[in-house]
Amino acid sequence: MSQLSKLSPQPLWQHFQSLCDIPRPSKFEQQAADFVKEFGEKLGLETLVDEVGNVIIRKPATAGMENRRGVVFQSHLDMVPQKNTDTNHDFTKDPIKAYVDGEWVTAEGTTLGADNGIGVAAAMAVLESTDISHGPVEALFTIDEESGMTGAHGLKPGLLNGQILLNMDSEEEGELCVGCAGGVDVSVKSSYTEEAAPVGYQGLSISLKGLKGGHSGVDIKLQRGNANKLMVRLLKAMAAINVRLASFSGGTLRNAIPREAFAVIAVPADQAVTAERMISEHLEQFRNELAEVEPSLTINVESEELPAKVMALADQQKLLDILHVSPNGVQRMSLSVEGVVETSNNLAIVTIKSGQFSAENMVRSLVDSAREDHAEAIASLYRLAGVEVVKDGAYPGWKPNTDSDILKVMSSLHEEMFDRAPEITVIHAGLECGLLGSAYPEWDMISFGPTIQFPHSPDEKVSISAVANFWKYLLETLKRIPEAHS
Repeated sequence: MSQLSKLSPQPLWQHFQSLCDIPRPSKFEQQAADFVKEFGEKLGLETLVDEVGNVIIRKPATAGMENRRGVVFQSHLDMVPQKNTDTNHDFTKDPIKAYVDGEWVTAEGTTLGADNGIGVAAAMAVLESTDISHGPVEALFTIDEESGMTGAHGLKPGLLNGQILLNMDSEEEGELCVGCAGGVDVSVKSSYTEEAAPVGYQGLSISLKGLKGGHSGVDIKLQRGNANKLMVRLLKAMAAINVRLASFSGGTLRNAIPREAFAVIAVPADQAVTAERMISEHLEQFRNELAEVEPSLTINVESEELPAKVMALADQQKLLDILHVSPNGVQRMSLSVEGVVETSNNLAIVTIKSGQFSAENMVRSLVDSAREDHAEAIASLYRLAGVEVVKDGAYPGWKPNTDSDILKVMSSLHEEMFDRAPEITVIHAGLECGLLGSAYPEWDMISFGPTIQFPHSPDEKVSISAVANFWKYLLETLKRIPEAHS
């Protein structure tokens, strides 16, 4: 028996365990979509799949609740696939090995998928229930949220009937989210000239590991190390001893702060000892700079067969320079929401290999015009260096509605249940509410959820007690949904 099945509330945790057993990284969540579709059909509920692959399940109101406004539960089916280097795991084939660790549920060396599997499991538990009071409900399970919001982008107006959207993709108990950042991807690429490695050189491989990474929106204000930026600094410093770059790879996902970066270099044989000393010195520099946030940073160097090709020196200088000055991290704090990042960029993925260079940036902002401006500034920088730029995947932010009926209901209920007012927040992350609100502007929307720490990293964990409180809060909220407009 799974450890999770012993936890309370059992229906929610049992469904979450089922989701852990189903591979569902972004772009590969079809098995999860099929699973919830079959789940709805077996319950005899109206179930449909829209043209982009979102699954919608409808359940009628329970007796005496028919006059309540319709509620749409919304969660995404996909999860972020991140693992530790020493973890052997194929996210497209292998189940997530979730386990109980004290007061938390976490996973063995991989992301857990509580983001947003807990929300999916909660909706499923309500749909199958026979003893929960609620008005008419619909569950909207979207696809591909983490790598493009494909499901939210493709949702058509008129498919859903509800008036209130409960997005269950927030990650802090005691908070009600009423607004979020929008985002856009800035992808760059170019070719570069390769030449034979110089005579009298030897190969070295450099591995920069041990950074915490994390969510490129929620965690960006923590000022954790970016593996790409640190590796670039090291390589630029080593240019003083005529190091030549053969390859570079750092980061794996556009919405995760890069935790690791790897480079293969050619160094003059008589400078090998100096190269290792410089690497050691930079490790100490980085540890000193990031002592409060990155205690586990390491840089390892090993002898490597001399690479046949290295980057031409002029191209090496140009590309390392542009990566060095490329914006990363917090660009501006919000002037209207205290303590919240307004605009940021994550230099997420860098690849240099076999004559091809590419980089992926993810720009976020609470202000749509500021998002576009920062993205264009980054694009302009790369264009000046003759690099091809594509901006795509833009999605709007979600503007707060302080006069929201569901906000009033859930704020009052929170004080009643937990003896304290909830914190009303706007987050620097990309909830689907902005896009969904574009298709359904009449929706009254709110986002909430249990405490999930370190999402988008292998340290992801969800609080067991927070899940229990989230579930109780959800059920009481359903009882307090306002009556439908006459």
